[in-house]
Amino acid sequence: MDWTRRNLLKGLGGLPILGAVWWAGAAGVGRKMRERNQILEQLNIMPSLPPTVPGIDGDPIKVGIIGFGIRGEQLCRSLGFATQEWKEEMRLAAEEDPNHSALSDFEKQDKLNINLVGVCDVFDVRAEKALRSFNTEDNKIKRYDTYTAMIRSGDVDAVVIATPDHWHAPMSIEALNNNVSVYVEKPMTHTVEETYRLREAARASKATFAVGHQHRQTLSFITARDIVEKGTLGHVSLIQTNTNRNDDNGAWNYDIHEQANPQTIDWEQFLGSAPKVPFNKNHFFRWRKWWAYGSGLSGDLLTHDYDRLNCVLNMGIPESVSASGGIYTHNDGRDVPDVLQVNMEFPNYSTGSSQNKGKENGMTFCYSASLGNSFNRPTVLMGHDATMELGNRLTVWPDGASTRYGDMLEMGKMQPNVPIYQYNPAANVPDAISSATSQYFADKGLMWTYINGVRVDSTFLHMREWLSVIKNGGKVSCGIKEGFEEAIAAHMAGLSWKLGQKIEWDVDKEELKPIPGINFDEVLLANGQWETPVTEVLEG
Repeated sequence: MDWTRRNLLKGLGGLPILGAVWWAGAAGVGRKMRERNQILEQLNIMPSLPPTVPGIDGDPIKVGIIGFGIRGEQLCRSLGFATQEWKEEMRLAAEEDPNHSALSDFEKQDKLNINLVGVCDVFDVRAEKALRSFNTEDNKIKRYDTYTAMIRSGDVDAVVIATPDHWHAPMSIEALNNNVSVYVEKPMTHTVEETYRLREAARASKATFAVGHQHRQTLSFITARDIVEKGTLGHVSLIQTNTNRNDDNGAWNYDIHEQANPQTIDWEQFLGSAPKVPFNKNHFFRWRKWWAYGSGLSGDLLTHDYDRLNCVLNMGIPESVSASGGIYTHNDGRDVPDVLQVNMEFPNYSTGSSQNKGKENGMTFCYSASLGNSFNRPTVLMGHDATMELGNRLTVWPDGASTRYGDMLEMGKMQPNVPIYQYNPAANVPDAISSATSQYFADKGLMWTYINGVRVDSTFLHMREWLSVIKNGGKVSCGIKEGFEEAIAAHMAGLSWKLGQKIEWDVDKEELKPIPGINFDEVLLANGQWETPVTEVLEG
């Protein structure tokens, strides 16, 4: 598919009007049409396109995959490599439901100029699946017993890291120190100290570093950034964004493979820096439920919402974070909360104002999560002049007390309960969602976007951007700066929940404000909430 800017514009121009941009308050003809044109002219908003990137020409980029679990397989598909098992499963799904287009979407996906040359996974079954599916005459793939062996082999130009969180930073740093490019899943790090070390390694390396926040390629988010920058919403003082799940898979209770045992899993390598505990299949397959390997809701799902709003608002690291919640819906031995409320404060942030200078300043980012209820609560950006609902499509409503739109509201040209602008890049494209968890990601704009009326995997676009920068130079949309902001914000939320108190950021020193007697990383890695030792309380 030729995604030049000219062809993209032609494609958008050919979309049905209800699938692209519409103004619900301007239905009809004559006067209503004139009002519609007047308002759209004042808003001056155009659906924004993902940036075009130079082609990945020349010799193929040699890529290795570290971690071939659920997300590892998904990332390989975005690179153009699907397992035999997945293809057959999708073929059968399409036979049952003609709208199920996952296999056809994959087959239509542009080919990237890469060779998948290596796989590293501590579970034999997963590694052997990759070898069985990807080892062909055109693509020779080798299994590496350790990530260091792969990185230092000289056989890879780049690695994709899709491991438990506690391995993200060590593997990324090792690759960058050897000038091997990195695409790492979120969160970027597992501790505060790692966040600084990884930033140093990325800055010093000749390699390209990218964090896997694929929504930065989604058309609705790029368009939302244009809307905010043009002052359409006025001063945004509150953001509300949510996680809504209510099934075992969404609560990280993944299936345990029948062939899992101490002979097929390298348990010691899996543990790495985590506490040394006996072999435990529950921990191995459901690692997101424990702080020793994962980062809970704050690192696993809050990071999605934080970064997708950061790419729209460029708000940076909050000056303070307060969190609460607990284990209220899945009492199954986990030590990370399954209900979480996080308030991030940005007292000096502004999107601009239509009111008197100095009247408005500051914003609260409110994240609310439950793994025990799936009621869809949208992401909303609440401004003085308008409110935006943001997901795979976006909608803007004027506020009844708006200064900017006051005259139009008074004349009845706008109504608070009628959208003034809506962008839906899906444009009559049928979507088949295979699970509740997939629906959750699709609603947030985290699975795909649409170009020329065709559904496109946003992870494919994100990885293509990374590969293009490796080959041609330039800048990725989510690199070490964005990853650093994401990681620090997530760690502040995790620390606040564990300590039961506000965590503050020193903007000038670029560090967390210390709390006497508290080692932040010790707290982050502890099981569950932190209990201050009695001796420290007495001494205080």
